[in-house]
Amino acid sequence: MMQQYMETKKEYPDCILFYRLGDFYEMFFDDALTASKELEITLTGKNCGLEERAPMCGVPFHSVDGYLNKLVEKGYKVAICEQVEDPKLAKGIVKREVIRIVTPGTNLNTQALDETKNNYIMAIVYVSDDRYGMSVADVSTGDYFVTEIESRGKLFDEIYKFSPSEIVCNEALYMSGVRLEELKDRMNVAISSLDAWYFDDAICRKTLKDHFKVASLESLGVADYDCGIVAAGALLSYLIETQKTSLAHFTKLTNYTTGKYMLIDSSSRRNLELCETLREKQKRGSLLWVLDKTRTAMGARMLRKYVEQPLIDKDSVVRRLDAVDELLKEAIAREEIREYLTPVYDMERLVGKISYQSANPRDLIAFKSSLSMLPHIKYILGDLRSELLKDLWDQMDPLEDLYGLIEQAVIDDPPLAMKEGGIIKDGYNEEVDRLRKAKTDGKTWLAELEQKEREKTGIKNLRIKYNKVFGYYLEVTNSFKSMVPDYYIRKQTLANAERYSIPELKELEDLILGAEDKLFALEYQLYCDVRNRIGEEIARIQQTAKAVAAVDVFASLALVAERNRYVRPKINEKGIIDIKDGRHPVVEKMIPNNMFIANDTYLDDKKNRVSIITGPNMAGKSTYMRQSALIVLMAQIGSFVPAASANIGLVDRIFTRVGASDDLASGQSTFMVEMTEVANILRNATSKSLLILDEIGRGTSTFDGLSIAWAVVEHISNAKLLGAKTLFATHYHELTELEGKIDSVHNYCIAVKEKGDDIVFLRKIVKGGADRSYGIQVAKLAGVPQTVIDRAKELSEQLSDADITTRVRELDMQGSETRKKRKRLDEVDMAQMSLFDTVSDSDVLEEIKTMDISHMTPMDAMNTLYQLQNKLNNRW
Repeated sequence: MMQQYMETKKEYPDCILFYRLGDFYEMFFDDALTASKELEITLTGKNCGLEERAPMCGVPFHSVDGYLNKLVEKGYKVAICEQVEDPKLAKGIVKREVIRIVTPGTNLNTQALDETKNNYIMAIVYVSDDRYGMSVADVSTGDYFVTEIESRGKLFDEIYKFSPSEIVCNEALYMSGVRLEELKDRMNVAISSLDAWYFDDAICRKTLKDHFKVASLESLGVADYDCGIVAAGALLSYLIETQKTSLAHFTKLTNYTTGKYMLIDSSSRRNLELCETLREKQKRGSLLWVLDKTRTAMGARMLRKYVEQPLIDKDSVVRRLDAVDELLKEAIAREEIREYLTPVYDMERLVGKISYQSANPRDLIAFKSSLSMLPHIKYILGDLRSELLKDLWDQMDPLEDLYGLIEQAVIDDPPLAMKEGGIIKDGYNEEVDRLRKAKTDGKTWLAELEQKEREKTGIKNLRIKYNKVFGYYLEVTNSFKSMVPDYYIRKQTLANAERYSIPELKELEDLILGAEDKLFALEYQLYCDVRNRIGEEIARIQQTAKAVAAVDVFASLALVAERNRYVRPKINEKGIIDIKDGRHPVVEKMIPNNMFIANDTYLDDKKNRVSIITGPNMAGKSTYMRQSALIVLMAQIGSFVPAASANIGLVDRIFTRVGASDDLASGQSTFMVEMTEVANILRNATSKSLLILDEIGRGTSTFDGLSIAWAVVEHISNAKLLGAKTLFATHYHELTELEGKIDSVHNYCIAVKEKGDDIVFLRKIVKGGADRSYGIQVAKLAGVPQTVIDRAKELSEQLSDADITTRVRELDMQGSETRKKRKRLDEVDMAQMSLFDTVSDSDVLEEIKTMDISHMTPMDAMNTLYQLQNKLNNRW
């Protein structure tokens, strides 16, 4: 037996081998040492012909799932080695084979998987610095994708988008400089390289053609994806090898281009808290938490995909909005659909279990329960008129034939076990009925024999009993032992009874047990036939499951729109973002009694490209900017939005740079992280992108930080360099000077009400720039001790008085020309000392002449007057 174990282990050296011995899975040697530590189970030993006992540990086969999940979650691969023949019939050592390798990306255990998200495995092929092939699959649902990527940055964006639990790659990716270990630690993803043959182009092409039974890859629509084909073929080969099955539920290979969806890099996904919160990593508090009112696991997964991959095609967005709009207006139809969706189980993952032939009878009953809802959902959809909902009606197959098959064959409350009978309904199969009758009559025969022997012997408490070791026997207590006749054959002696057999009982035993064994075997065979017939219709089931999921998503979005007073956004391709009374979808849910303060946002590709937003900390700048980005994103997934009205110009990418954080593990400071993210944004954003930038340059000295922030705004606002729509929050009030210098830059600030030394945040965005940061007042609000507040006020006054001197000293470091200016300080106009250009009196007069005072609000007039005064005084 140990030789058999060692031979099997040689074939799977990178796996922990679960070796079936009776009712246990045993592990030996290094596997035992690892498993006992990771699973916290007892380590023992076994004599196996060596000088020392072999380390050994084991887990019960009936509760293996929990132990298996623990190992897989920690990144281990586990090979399941089963007994593949009946030990009763085996000659010599029982034959054993590895029936499946379980890895983080191929775990099918429903207890280990989050039903609301996919469990992806990803294959990456490195070709060159600007070319990668990528394929992604979910073994539990049969989803299977392929694409090609042009840069390392986009590669990481795709990895973060799919968040795979396992990545397999070629050796070249390890040698390319991609920091896989960092990725492994950050995302808790298992990463391993495969042998070179997996990535052989000819083998990959043949694997794909054989699986999909096609003569050429043109019919799959992937012929143009040269390195993508290699990734897809390698992934399929790896899955076939580890899963030991045909993967029949992989019915389609879907190609996609990264340009089909809005690009959201990993930093922006975190900052916008799309699917989980930034700190707690929980769903509650994220955008998905607000939008997800789905009734099915399939719908929850699809909605997550929508949130992670917003559309950039206007027609596709409008089709989704039409569907949500109709379900919003047809509230009765929507609620009926949602009621019918409630009993629908996870059809996609049930199909995966059917394909793996691991679906038990209760899985089929759950599947039947789901199928029973389809005709009702389809009937309601038939009365709806939006184009997308009509398409879903066409795609939804009621699958009445499969429902009828399960209804006829499987009892409504079957046992969990598949090989112990009690599965097949009466009337489905004549032989089952005959054997079942024999089994039932056998019990009558036993009862008659028991009564006969009681009367014959006079033993009143004589019983006929059964166990698996001795079969059927007559049991007589010791008090009646003297009455036992001579023809009783003793089988076993107990403390208070004796067990016997007689020829007549032995004949009944052979008849009854033979019928039972035949019945169990036949029921299992019939059950497998039913399961296989369902498995032949996987493509139909998957198409219907996707349609059901989509209906669930649109019903959820319609319900959320109704409950939260969302409006349908208009979609334009002119680059205009016009939001009236916009609200943050998550924050407003956290604030009681609808107390959230709504604000407007207006950006376009011309005169209103960049909004510079000033105001104190805690006043709401970050919330305002995030809500604008989220409203745009929600519109592009096809959702209604939290606003009084919204006209959304499609954006191809959303970039955010919000807050400050160190990345000490990578040896990067707060400022380095900030600049790295800024560099990524400036290099990858386009004129159709939306940028959310908060406090650029705050991680370094005031002089350097202000210079960087100024230069960034100039670069973004310049249509020839970038020209992206941008919300730019800053504490550098000097940047408000740009409003008069760059046509596309405008100032906004958070309104604040002062009460003596205290302030009240009004949370309202108004035109114009703030002239103060209110840092000391915010510190007071935060609870900083009064002694510190008072001292801060003193220092603030001193530093303010010394401000000019300090700035001159900074300029003094820039060169001899600046030092000459310092000597002539009393003689030179203060305007010449400004870091930025100033204006003459005639410029101000000309600006006053061109003002349209009749259309100014009092606040606009005050802000304008303040700006003009600053220009005349040459103040910073």
